[in-house]
Amino acid sequence: MYKLFLRPILFLFDPEKIHYFTFSLIRVLCKIPFVASIFRSIYQVNDKRLERTIFGLTFKNPVGLAAGFDKNAVLYNELANFGFGFIEIGTVTPEGQAGNPKKRLFRLKDDQGIINRMGFNNEGLEIAISKLKKNKGKLIIGGNIGKNTQTSPENYTRDYKICFEGLHPYVDYFVLNVSCPNVGSHAKLNDKSYLIELITACQLLNQELAAKYPEGPSKGLKPILLKIAPDLNHQQLDEIIELVAETKIDGVIASNTSTSRDNLKASKERLEAIGNGGVSGQPIKHQSTQVIQYLADHSNKSFPIIGVGGIHSKEDALEKIKAGADLVQIYTGFIYEGPGLIKSINKALLTD
Repeated sequence: MYKLFLRPILFLFDPEKIHYFTFSLIRVLCKIPFVASIFRSIYQVNDKRLERTIFGLTFKNPVGLAAGFDKNAVLYNELANFGFGFIEIGTVTPEGQAGNPKKRLFRLKDDQGIINRMGFNNEGLEIAISKLKKNKGKLIIGGNIGKNTQTSPENYTRDYKICFEGLHPYVDYFVLNVSCPNVGSHAKLNDKSYLIELITACQLLNQELAAKYPEGPSKGLKPILLKIAPDLNHQQLDEIIELVAETKIDGVIASNTSTSRDNLKASKERLEAIGNGGVSGQPIKHQSTQVIQYLADHSNKSFPIIGVGGIHSKEDALEKIKAGADLVQIYTGFIYEGPGLIKSINKALLTD
């Protein structure tokens, strides 16, 4: 029904405007008596065989929503009705920021992809905290954190630590977003020595907070993951493997959006008119799977991997898992395929 009737209407309008319209629509619908329970009955697959225990957390199923969809932790309670096993909010920065100038979100319909250059637009840490305080505990919540665009390089770590400390009582795991192509001054964030510094700083803060608050929502260490780009070469992926071994970070998310424009059906003129931005969806499916496969094979599967990038079908998800992903996340596939995709993947996992 979504692909046949609803999507053609939604795709007539500006992608960013329709994103916020859809948010409002889902919130309104879920306030109507029995609608949320109807969504759950249609889309959720509740089966103990789907449970996955990864980096100390038990996920009710391995299909999550990637960061970028619910940036400000506005809709995670309602989105839980569609069958996700976990939802990642953010990217959250210490201060709210507008992001890059509009228009900054573009559909590539023939490619089943999206190009975005949002630029970490979000309402900031305090707003995210206020929303997360309303968590009804339906599923695991990840906190994707980053730096403000205007932050000087010597203060990058400070920004991550501010977000880490603020969100610590309210999220179940953290993601250090160092690979988004849509924010400036990222050279330092791709430097291995700096990544060791950043990860170590967050791990020390994690230990301090766990010791300071032995009871309550901050109790215990929170898993920390690193989100990497799909454009890394083998030498750079080897460095990621070394980085994980050296820092003992809890896992890797592979991958973020891509700067590559290879093999797109969209015309050269269309791409030039769009300009820069990260590509997501089907165009990066094989690229992200290759990264997952390389990391899993060359590390002897020594750390957990969350696979994301181009998952538009149950086959795409199973491909990621067979390549070495422990969990998967969807974003562009959710937009193109609708909430039925989550159910389709979970049912396929039960029969695979």
